Amino acid sequence: MWAFGRASGFIALALFTASLLLGILNRSGRPVLVLPRFSISLLHRNIALLAAVFLVLHVGSLLLDSYAKLRPVDVVVPFLGSFRPFWQGLGTVALDLVAAVIVTALLRHRMGQRVFKAVHWLSYGVWPVAMAHAIGNGTDVGSTLFFLLAAASAIAVAAALVWRLSAAFLETSRAREGNLP
Repeated sequence: MWAFGRASGFIALALFTASLLLGILNRSGRPVLVLPRFSISLLHRNIALLAAVFLVLHVGSLLLDSYAKLRPVDVVVPFLGSFRPFWQGLGTVALDLVAAVIVTALLRHRMGQRVFKAVHWLSYGVWPVAMAHAIGNGTDVGSTLFFLLAAASAIAVAAALVWRLSAAFLETSRAREGNLP
């Protein structure tokens, strides 16, 4: 179970990175290569759901692992864990934020677009918290594969955020300024 927990956490981090990048790309309004914008949206949503599945597998397998000593309360309440409580608590915070984003996504038609978007902004906070959890609590931090994933993810997310905050983010600067007919 320990190896499965590590592998599923690794995959979840990679998938959440891809989902974040696709979400930013989708918001830009640009198509990618031959994919129209609606396809990017569907890909973003499906990768996010797959990432959530791997997150559940990660947490579930560690709950069942005798070495991890993860208790059900540790999954819901942050910073109570017996092993590196701060770093484990960051994982709990990330899990709780992901749950909030998923619930609002599922109920978005009942809650309204404004509430959905406000909660969905938590996604920008989930990723660095999850990355900090992986670095601080992960047992594979010293491995080359983890280092490459973490470095590539950090560079890609940083570049995407710089682009997201730039004036060139929207397809045209005229759209940002409201000068379109």
